Amino acid sequence: MIMHIRQGMASISPGTIVDAIVNPDGSPEHQVVRYARLPRIVAGIVAGAALGISGVLLQAVTRNPLASASTVGVNAGAYLAVIAASIFAPTLLAFSSPLVAFIGGLIAAVVVYSLASGSASSPTRLALAGMAITLGLGSITSTLIMFNEYTITGLYFWGSGSLIQRNWMALNNTWYWVALIGVASTLFLTKALDVLGLGDDIATSLGQNVRSTRLIATLAGVMLAALAVSIAGSISFVGLVAPHLVRLAGARRHRMLLPAAALWGAVILVGADVLGRFVAGQYTELPAGVFTALVGAPWLIWLARRVSRSQGRATEAQTDSLTPLAKRRSQWLVWPAALALFLAITFTGLVLGDRDLSGLDVIRTFLGNAPDALTHDAVLTHRLPRLIVAGLAGAGLAVSGLMVQGVVRNPLAAPDLVGISPGASIGALVVLIAVPSLPIGLLPIAAFAGASISFALVYALSWSRGISPTRLALVGIGMSAAAGAVANLIIVNNPMQLTTAMTWLSGSTYARGWGDVTQLLPWMLVLLPVAWTMSRWLDLFGLGEDVPRSLGIPLDRTRLMILAVAVALAAAAVSIVGAIGFIGLLAPHASRMTLPGRHRLLIPFTAIIGATLLIGADTIGRTLMAPSEVPSGLVAAAQGTPYFLWLLARSRQIRYS
Repeated sequence: MIMHIRQGMASISPGTIVDAIVNPDGSPEHQVVRYARLPRIVAGIVAGAALGISGVLLQAVTRNPLASASTVGVNAGAYLAVIAASIFAPTLLAFSSPLVAFIGGLIAAVVVYSLASGSASSPTRLALAGMAITLGLGSITSTLIMFNEYTITGLYFWGSGSLIQRNWMALNNTWYWVALIGVASTLFLTKALDVLGLGDDIATSLGQNVRSTRLIATLAGVMLAALAVSIAGSISFVGLVAPHLVRLAGARRHRMLLPAAALWGAVILVGADVLGRFVAGQYTELPAGVFTALVGAPWLIWLARRVSRSQGRATEAQTDSLTPLAKRRSQWLVWPAALALFLAITFTGLVLGDRDLSGLDVIRTFLGNAPDALTHDAVLTHRLPRLIVAGLAGAGLAVSGLMVQGVVRNPLAAPDLVGISPGASIGALVVLIAVPSLPIGLLPIAAFAGASISFALVYALSWSRGISPTRLALVGIGMSAAAGAVANLIIVNNPMQLTTAMTWLSGSTYARGWGDVTQLLPWMLVLLPVAWTMSRWLDLFGLGEDVPRSLGIPLDRTRLMILAVAVALAAAAVSIVGAIGFIGLLAPHASRMTLPGRHRLLIPFTAIIGATLLIGADTIGRTLMAPSEVPSGLVAAAQGTPYFLWLLARSRQIRYS
C-alpha cells in the first residue's frame, strides 16, 4: 500500500503519507495524498474485493469454475450501459452510475446464464456463450464510441479498467454497498452455498429453496460487479483468479472463500495498478485492467486445461445436428435461390451508396457505356472492388468457421475461437498505431503473421497427449482475452488513434480497391479448393473420434491440417478487412439448415452464404448513415448476435463436454 501511495509525479516520503492521514495540515503534499492517491488505492481495494466476492458467488451459483463477471458478460453489459447512458441519458448516469451498470450487467448475465442451460451448463458452453455475448455487446459499444469519439474518449480509457479517482465522490456512493453485500453474503449465504454445491437434488432434499438461493446470490454477484465497474471500469479476470487462489490454499467452505477472495481481489487489483504505473513511467498512465487481463488470460488457459482433463472425453455436440429447412426433394432449388440472392444483393450494393444510381446506369457502365465519368468511377473504381473484397473475405471467413466447427465439434465455434482474429488485430495495430513509421503495405502481412502466431500458441497450449476439442475451445477463449488485453494496451497508449483502431478492430471494407482484390484473390483461389478436398475428413470428424481412428486416420495430424487451412482462410480475410466476427458462425449454420451435412456440398454453399452476408453488411453500412459509414463488421455483429441467441436457445438440450 505504501508503495502504491508513493507512486506518482510528486515524490512523497512514507512519513509525509502518515502525517497526511493522521495529522493533515493542508500542504500540497498532504492534499495530493488525501485527495488523489488515497482515493485511488481505496478504489482498488473496494473494487478488487467486490470482484473477488462476485466471482465466488457466480461460480457457486453456476457450479462452474470458469464463471466470473468477465466471462459471463456482466462487465460487457455494465460497460455498454454506462457508455449508452453517458451519451443518451447523462442525467441518469449522474443520478446513479452503479444502478445503470447493475441493470446492464444483470441483463447480460441473465441472457448468458439462461441460454447456456443454467446450472446444467458445462464450462465450455458457459464460456462460449459469455464470449459471444461479450463480442455482441462489444460491437455495440464500439459503434457508440466511434460515433461519439470526442464525447467519450476518456470513458474508453476508464472502460479499460482505470483506478484514477479525482476525489472521494465515486467511493462515497459505493463502498458501503460493497461492504454491506459482502458482509451479508458471508453471514447469510455461506451455508446455503455450501449445500448448493452438492447439487440441486441434494440441496432440495435438505430443505433448501434452491431457486431463492440462486436468485439472491446471482443478484448479489452482479451488483458487486456493477459497483466495481462504476468505480474502476471493466476489470477482467480478478473475479476468476481470486477465488481459485483461495481454493488452491485449501479453502473449500464459503465462510472462508468469501472474505479470503475479497482480500485476494484487492491485492490483485492494487498490485496490477502498481505494475501499470511502474511500466508506464512517471508521467503516463496504463489502466490496471490491462494488466489484470494479461495475468488472468494465462490463468484461464491453465484452468481450461485442468477442466478439460477432469472432464475427459465426453461426447460433444455434432455440428450437423440442425434439421435442414428444405426437404431433400426440393434441395436442388436451394442452389439457384442462393446464387440469385447473392447476385441481387451484389447488384443492390452497386446501386446504393452515398450517391444512389439507377440499375440501368450500372448495367450501362458494365457494358462500357457509362452515362458520365462520375458514375464510371463510382461503379468500377469504388463499389465493385470493395464488394469483391467483401465477397472473398466473407467466403473465406464462412468456410473457416465451417471447418473450425467440424474439428472442434461444437456448433458455437468460430474463427475467433482459436485466436485467429485477435492475433490478426495485434499484428495490424502494431503497424497502424504502435510503429506508425512502418509502411502501410505491411499491414496485411503483419495481420496474417499475428493470426498464425496466435493460432500456433493456441494449438501448442491445447496439446496434452493429443488435442481435445473442448480444451482447444477453452484455450482459444483465453488466448483471445490475452490478445484483447494487448490490443487495449496499444490503444490506450495512443488515444489520438482511437477511431482508426476501433474501425479496424470492428472490421471494415471501407476504401478497399483493386489492390486489395489482387492481394486476397490468390489466397481464396488456392485455399477454398484445398478446403473442399478435406470434405471427407470433416464428415468423419462429425461422427466422433472413434470412426476416423478405426479407419486408420491419424487424428491429431489430420486435425492440424484442417485447422491450418481454416486459419489461413480466416487470416487472409482478416488481414484485408479487419476483425469481422460472426460471419464464421452465421454462414455455416445457415448452410446446415438448408442442405444435408455432407461437406462436399456444404463448403461451396457456405462460401456463397458468407459472401452474401458480408456484401449485404457492407451495403447496409454504406447506406444506413450516409455519408458516414458504419463498419461492416459492426453490421455483421448486429446480424449475428440475435441469431446466436436463437441458436443457444434452440440447442439447450445439447450437452457439451
